[in-house]
Amino acid sequence: MTMEQLNVDLLKAFSPLDGLKRDNLAALARKVQLRELSPGQVLFKEGDTEKRTFYIASGILELVDQGKVVESIEGGTDPARNPVSPIFPRRVSARARGRVQFISIDSDLLDVMLTWDQTGTYEVSELQGRSDTGGDDWMTMLLQTKAFHKIPPANIQAIFMRMQQINYKSGDVILKQGAEGDYLYVLTRGHAVVTRETPLSKEGIKLAELQVGDTFGEEALISDAKRNATVTMSSDGSVMRLGKDDFKKLLNEPMLDWVSREEAEKIVQNGGQWLDVRLPSEFENQHMDGAINIPLYFIRLKISTLDQDRKYVVCCDTGRRSSAGAYILNERGYQAYVLRDGINKESL
Repeated sequence: MTMEQLNVDLLKAFSPLDGLKRDNLAALARKVQLRELSPGQVLFKEGDTEKRTFYIASGILELVDQGKVVESIEGGTDPARNPVSPIFPRRVSARARGRVQFISIDSDLLDVMLTWDQTGTYEVSELQGRSDTGGDDWMTMLLQTKAFHKIPPANIQAIFMRMQQINYKSGDVILKQGAEGDYLYVLTRGHAVVTRETPLSKEGIKLAELQVGDTFGEEALISDAKRNATVTMSSDGSVMRLGKDDFKKLLNEPMLDWVSREEAEKIVQNGGQWLDVRLPSEFENQHMDGAINIPLYFIRLKISTLDQDRKYVVCCDTGRRSSAGAYILNERGYQAYVLRDGINKESL
């Protein structure tokens, strides 16, 4: 399968892409490619649930139901203007009759952009113009995370409009361990490193390296606690930041799924996993049966050890730290729930 960059004129041949403002369409064009199928190659199978929107640019794609071709879509014709088999799960399979060129777009990203375009007061280009980051990569990265699909488009619009850009030099400290939490940050240019000072290491233990599109600072905002780590620029760069009140109202609240003890236990019984984000000493003293322990400040470092196909019920003593942990998991595509009121509250 080969790929090549798209131009705006090609995208305008498809519906409803032809309804997007030109600048928004140009932003979308930078994030999708023209791909190619070989004769007989399958684009998707019946029952497929992956949320991708497909358009046929050239060639003939056959839709197959129980081994029989029920429809053929040829690029450049009226039927090819519309998405191929847009209902999930797919009701048919799709295969190339000959050489086929097609476009694949993340369906949720497209839906957000269409909503903004029709209801918003700004275009994607306005966001690009507020930053010298060299494009909208950081913004698109955020939009493509599963967590943002839970947030109403109006909230997303407000989030980006209320963000402020701050420039930094290499070595500048963006936030300091022990300080009060006041902003959520998104790295939009350059690189940064996350360190945590301990009694045995005043220089700090390196917890993570941050790249463009990474967010940080959420934990202190959600739990109303002090910063649990220091973030330092390792190169010149920029961030966009969102104030604490805006973060809680627009981003945090719609992203978290709170569950009762009874609901949590059902999730675990059906294959879910308790994830305790307290300190190891707290965990050793008391914890839920079968729980695993990853302290909140280690979540980013250890997140790759978790199974993205598994549901997690994040818990702590009150629900405050666990809500911060669940936010981070959801933000990175995991399905996480927060135990309401924590493990210290007796179930009724």
